[in-house]
Amino acid sequence: MSDTPPPAVLADEKTTLHAFLRYLRERVVEKAGGLSDEEARASGVASGTNLMWLVKHLAVAEMNWFTYMYSGSEVGKYGPHPLAEGDTLDSVLASYRDAAKLSDEIIAGCQDLDTLAARVWPGDPGRSMRWILVHMVEETARHAGHADILREQIDGAAGR
Repeated sequence: MSDTPPPAVLADEKTTLHAFLRYLRERVVEKAGGLSDEEARASGVASGTNLMWLVKHLAVAEMNWFTYMYSGSEVGKYGPHPLAEGDTLDSVLASYRDAAKLSDEIIAGCQDLDTLAARVWPGDPGRSMRWILVHMVEETARHAGHADILREQIDGAAGR
């Protein structure tokens, strides 16, 4: 595992938040990389959480917040996302990379972080791009920490 430090950016808010999100995504991918499908499905915790599911969950979260909620596209509508029998680590990582690429395009197209998402949850006042970026940094960081622990349990690999 690498010991890549967080991004040393001195930039505007959007650039900084986006840099940290990209950094965290890379750490998640790194933690899952190089494992067999069996290892990636292994869970060392009572909840059953495993690395492959974490990656799939983060792909769904990216699609939900940036594509479905912010952009208003029907693509990415949140739904159940258990691992399917046919899921492989390669396929789940590819889906995550694809979701991140689409999210990056949506982020790049946003000129004002105060812009509200096209969709709102019933009874919710709405979410801005700023809120979504902060939330996805938080969500990805939390699960990157889970991935650290799961990977260390699998093969002892540790790192940032």
